[in-house]
Amino acid sequence: MSFDPVLLLGGSGAIGHQTARALRASYPDLPLLIGGRDLIKAQNAAAEMGGAEGVVIDPASADLGLGERKISAVVVLYKDHSLAGLRFAQSRGVPHLSISSGVFEIAPEIASFMQAPGAAAVVLGYEWLVGGTTVPALELASSFSQVHEIRIGALVDEEDAGGPAVAADFEHLNHLLPAALTRRDGVYLWREGNDAKAVFSALDGTEIEASGFSSIDVVGLATATGAHSVQFNLGMGVSSDRRKGGTFSTEIILEMSGVDLKGQPLSTRHAVVHPGGAAPLTGMGIALLLERLVGLDGLPPVAPGLYFPYQILDASHYLARLAQEGGQVLELPLS
Repeated sequence: MSFDPVLLLGGSGAIGHQTARALRASYPDLPLLIGGRDLIKAQNAAAEMGGAEGVVIDPASADLGLGERKISAVVVLYKDHSLAGLRFAQSRGVPHLSISSGVFEIAPEIASFMQAPGAAAVVLGYEWLVGGTTVPALELASSFSQVHEIRIGALVDEEDAGGPAVAADFEHLNHLLPAALTRRDGVYLWREGNDAKAVFSALDGTEIEASGFSSIDVVGLATATGAHSVQFNLGMGVSSDRRKGGTFSTEIILEMSGVDLKGQPLSTRHAVVHPGGAAPLTGMGIALLLERLVGLDGLPPVAPGLYFPYQILDASHYLARLAQEGGQVLELPLS
């Protein structure tokens, strides 16, 4: 079966390359369009990926400058302030996935969906590393009859800062929203000042100084599990793998407490680890979402609607792919 190209807006950067790599692993013949403002840069990236074409995007044009060219899905890898990619996807009736908005600025996308709810599948891909936190966390939550609290500690190695687009996104988020959306005792609040400071233990036990981060994981996990307390803390430093002499990796520490399936108190602590850092795990999540959204796997494409990534991704398939890439979900001793 042949498919129309997937359009990667901003696809010439690190995340675009990792997304293409992850897609090529399962679907080597899937055509890609690498869209950007700089044609030479887009064409060079497309040539490196293979089976791809670089195109110039005109965000002021309703068709993005692509004319009548057919597209199977639109992925936005930068903060699309104009929502040009979303409008284009809805006009074509194809899935839309964006990954760079903050939890505080999704109202325009939600409004666009509400105006045309039957037009296309719209995925709010702002979960940390596009499902890298929520999918494992919800799988681990199956050991609980009731989850009371979830604490997330994400460690970004200081050598794994990503490209200029990633840096710009973080600067944008930190500038506009220093407070951290948190659920505490059943109430949503914004942590700021000293209340936003935190410390968590990395995979190797090293204490990491962190700050509260307004990730959409907080509201997604709170809603999906019913947990009364959920917080996300983000720290930057030396990852455990690099500290022991290896290369940098990405780590997500998941601490959960509640009641087990027999009604007894239960607390768990796990780490989601990818040896390649944040970009490969992000690209993997995007690729698996596209697989389902478009129906590359032979199953029916995802119906129009508004989705979190974890509502689309199959946990067993996700975790199997994570293992294939050398990633792990490790059980850790309680700290």
